[in-house]
Amino acid sequence: MHLLIPFAFASSEGCAQAFRQLKLPQLQALLPRLTACPPDSGDEFSLTPPHERALAQALGLNGDDGRLPWAALQAHSTEGAWAFVSPCHWQIGALHIAMHHAPLPQFSADESQALLAAMQPYFVEDGITLSYEQPQRWLAQGEIFRELATASLDRVAGRRVDGWMPDSAAASGLRRLQSEMQMLLYTHPISEARSQQGLLPVNSFWLHGSGALPTMPTPPAGTNPPQVATDLREPALAEDWSSWAQAWQALDAGPVAALGAELVADRPARLTLCGERQAQSWVAQPQAFWQKIMNKIRPQPLSSLIDKL
Repeated sequence: MHLLIPFAFASSEGCAQAFRQLKLPQLQALLPRLTACPPDSGDEFSLTPPHERALAQALGLNGDDGRLPWAALQAHSTEGAWAFVSPCHWQIGALHIAMHHAPLPQFSADESQALLAAMQPYFVEDGITLSYEQPQRWLAQGEIFRELATASLDRVAGRRVDGWMPDSAAASGLRRLQSEMQMLLYTHPISEARSQQGLLPVNSFWLHGSGALPTMPTPPAGTNPPQVATDLREPALAEDWSSWAQAWQALDAGPVAALGAELVADRPARLTLCGERQAQSWVAQPQAFWQKIMNKIRPQPLSSLIDKL
């Protein structure tokens, strides 16, 4: 069993305060019985967040920062280049533009497909073909995505978009396309209807998961796909640290406890915790007798184990 927990920690002081008061007995008991792997270090400014890097490694998916081809993998295609297009709402202020927390609330399949149909001709003019996958995410195919680095939706949701926009020369056409879509969506009947209902209108889109997939990935031998716990994402992005702490406690009593049971049963166990900057994994390996004793006598506080995430 491989348990992967994104948003296990954040660099904000509010998160640090919440974590210092958090009681996670299952995690506290589990970590001393596992052996730490070398961390996947980075910073909070990488286009690909640590949990996506960790998941890609577990799946055998290769790519540089901002160029992990998630869309091509979802399309099961080794031909052409792909990206995800996520309809979204931008809050436009006098000094900056911020994206509302994704996914959009109460955004139906009918609304999504209608907007895709309206936007499709403009994308086609730029050599991009759109296809519907789910309300919150479409697939886009076009050569422009082959080398284009894009920021994960998890990096920009709830934040200013300025520093996360693609800035390469190849992205100039996409920036023009984004401006055209903002004008189109501003007066679209669906946007007007949503506004009248008190719902956020769709006024832009976000590209992510870009790249090409030369061959289908092969997971490392003897491994299973990880179980990804998404419970912490929404409260972390909203910086609702009280709800985040409650979600952590539920994870501790559920999936973390289940991983501990796997370890007790002498089955392979791996835990990966991810924050904004890095991912840290722990695996079940034989430990020296002195190490077991030290873990019992002088257990490390959880904060010292994960506050670098």
